[in-house]
Amino acid sequence: MSHASSFGPAAQTPEQRAAVLARMQQALPRLRKRLSPYVQQLHARYLAGELTWLQVCLALDIEPMKYTPPQP
Repeated sequence: MSHASSFGPAAQTPEQRAAVLARMQQALPRLRKRLSPYVQQLHARYLAGELTWLQVCLALDIEPMKYTPPQP
């Protein structure tokens, strides 16, 4: 399987990105709160592989978290 350079090795598929997002939501309470439709759309675009997490953070004008997902 070739890796997309935009995503780490643990976030190559929509399912893997969903697992990464779920882990981040468990670790960071601000990601568990009720999200605006705009933020929900950004998360959906991340899951679909249209945006990287860095692009999501930049769109929200927040500092990207220093999160490295565990290696499979």
